[in-house]
Amino acid sequence: MQNQSRARAPLELAAARPSSDTEKPKRPAKPQMMRQYELVDRVRRYNPDTDEALLNRAYVYAMKAHGEQKRASGDPYFSHPLEVAAILTDLQLDDATVTAALLHDTIEDTPATRAEIDELFGPEIGALVEGLTKLKKLDLVTKEAKQAENLRKLLLAIADDVRVLLVKLADRLHNMRTLHHVRPDTRRRMAEETLDIYAPLAGRMGMQEMREELEDLSFRELYPDAYNVVTERLLTLGLRNKDLTIDIEQQLTRKLADRGIAATVKGRQKRAYSIWRKMERKSVGFEQLSDIFAFRVIVNTVAECYQAVGVVHTTWPVVPGRFKDYISTPKQNDYRSIHTTVVGPGKQRVELQVRTKEMDDIAEYGIAAHALYKDANVSPSEMLSRESNAYAWLRRTIELLSEGSSSEEFLEHTKLELFHDQVFCFTPKGKLIALPRHATPIDFAYAVHTDVGNMAVGAKINGKIAPLASELQNGDEVEIITSKAQKAPPAAWESIVVTGKARASIRRATRVAVRSQYAGLGRRIVDRLFHRAKKEYSDEKLQGALPRLARASIEEVMAAVGRGEMKASDVARAMYPDYLEERAALAAPKGDSSWFGLRGAKAVKAKLPAGDLPGAIPVRGINSDLPVRFAPNGGAVPGDRIVGILTPGEGITIYPIQSPTLKEFEDRPEAWLDLRWDMDEREPQRFPAQIVVQSVNEPGSLAQVAQVIAENDGNIDNIHMTRQSPDFTTLTIDLEVYDLKHLTAIIAQLRAKPVVASAARVNG
Repeated sequence: MQNQSRARAPLELAAARPSSDTEKPKRPAKPQMMRQYELVDRVRRYNPDTDEALLNRAYVYAMKAHGEQKRASGDPYFSHPLEVAAILTDLQLDDATVTAALLHDTIEDTPATRAEIDELFGPEIGALVEGLTKLKKLDLVTKEAKQAENLRKLLLAIADDVRVLLVKLADRLHNMRTLHHVRPDTRRRMAEETLDIYAPLAGRMGMQEMREELEDLSFRELYPDAYNVVTERLLTLGLRNKDLTIDIEQQLTRKLADRGIAATVKGRQKRAYSIWRKMERKSVGFEQLSDIFAFRVIVNTVAECYQAVGVVHTTWPVVPGRFKDYISTPKQNDYRSIHTTVVGPGKQRVELQVRTKEMDDIAEYGIAAHALYKDANVSPSEMLSRESNAYAWLRRTIELLSEGSSSEEFLEHTKLELFHDQVFCFTPKGKLIALPRHATPIDFAYAVHTDVGNMAVGAKINGKIAPLASELQNGDEVEIITSKAQKAPPAAWESIVVTGKARASIRRATRVAVRSQYAGLGRRIVDRLFHRAKKEYSDEKLQGALPRLARASIEEVMAAVGRGEMKASDVARAMYPDYLEERAALAAPKGDSSWFGLRGAKAVKAKLPAGDLPGAIPVRGINSDLPVRFAPNGGAVPGDRIVGILTPGEGITIYPIQSPTLKEFEDRPEAWLDLRWDMDEREPQRFPAQIVVQSVNEPGSLAQVAQVIAENDGNIDNIHMTRQSPDFTTLTIDLEVYDLKHLTAIIAQLRAKPVVASAARVNG
């Protein structure tokens, strides 16, 4: 590959603007708009073979299309796409990208169409322009959803051609440079969006110079007071240390030359936003920062990078813990450099970044710098994306689009991925996994593979068992322990992880697990109805009836029944149009509240408990494959006769059949489900129950009550105490017990205690 590096015009901050709305800017003379030949000349400087006719045609077309349109500044609107194109010529991009910049607002803001662009400029440029066009007619509830949908469309276009991103970033950069012309509310919205999305996105693509300018422009708008203070301090510090900076540059250059290393040393003061962010993150004052100045040492080869570090480390004392080798372990955005901090002349801490010229170009211009090191036989789109870890990250982010998450979720995940710095961890086989800071073994597991994350039950960090919520550090070797018995990750993991991929995967797995539970419940309800109606059920017959149920699959039908959104009788009528629904009698015998839930006159007459009804749905506990929960006041335990109430979207609530709460559901016969216990004696489980104990007010009475429960292997979840009189206190205790026999034994032993006046179970 041939190095075609040339000097690039820096993406400088625009002239300082007032920090408040009341302070009027001094209006400089408006610059003359760039002419056709000037644009062509800019491109020809780095590309002698440029297609001048294409650029001239695009210039004229865009100027005519925008016509009399004006910007908020009063300038002709065409000045904006022209400036965007100029920014891209600073990045030395190809003719198609510069042409797309000239045309990028034509489809969105003028009568121009994609078909017309394709016809005049070709489908390649048409696709770039289309990718930059916002979605206009969005029937969405929130601005965040609209923002997310436009970001989604943009990223999909970028996945097809990364040049869309470069035009979009240049577009946003020029809009931010001219931000002072728009309304205050629009300024703030654009600055927040830039700081949240576009600046981090530029950083992820390795375009550090553009990222820093976008950050500073946003910082100036959002926090004008802080911006002014930090900027003034940096200016004062820069003037005070000017001689020291020159001295360090000269000493470094001379010492490296003495060792036969030709190097360019450039001192650089960090930007206002990065300084302010570090002050905020570390809660330190400006004076406590030791790395405001950094020096770049540019050498010719990778070997000379390490030689230069050796020279520096043998000349000045090294600051411990401040050495990072991003050459052997590049960042995800392709950034490569060696970082070290030494105590230099004047006892001043000096941060050094040692790299080659190619590394320096990629550090500054990121993915756009690949244009400097391209193969003449490779297309611009392939050239920009080939061998780019930054582009690979972008593609992984776009995978979230296929996960079925909402627009707001997608925006949240994208922001999460954009903002974090990185830690580098390894699998036991030595594979490198790059993760955001504060990542956990759960994030690591999902970075390895979604299935590994879903089945993770434990982790080893550097050979030692560690909690899954541990924070990973640079260089950790992480081994994930998995189990096929884990069908879905705990939903609580979502609040622990920091990567968008992990959150999306956990949410998706949780949705799938819940859907599977509802589908399983729905199938049991449908099977029971068909059994009772003496009708034959088959998936094949239901498949043919799907159009009548307006569902795409059998699983959707079963899940809808399980959620209570569709009646099982609707399924029966769809399969058997002549089916007549039986109306089950729910009325209990007069004065007998123990028989709620008995379905059908025969069951009432026979006085069978609900658990003995033919076709009753088996219940194995709250961790079963059914979406079940227990009555909020009183619970239910094996040994109780139970009935289920199906609540749309919430699943089944299990009540003991003697619960007076069941009277509230007498007018909803379709909600009642016959249940029975189906316990596995090999896997004992605890179930919720509630008791009320009246105890004597004397020291140690609560301890005696708790001791009885503990000695009988009960578990106390909660206790609520109410003073009923000077002599007695009522204790409402939420318990976990194995079954009715276990609960009865605890109550009996409580009643035997002298400090207990009464003890009884609550049936809510």
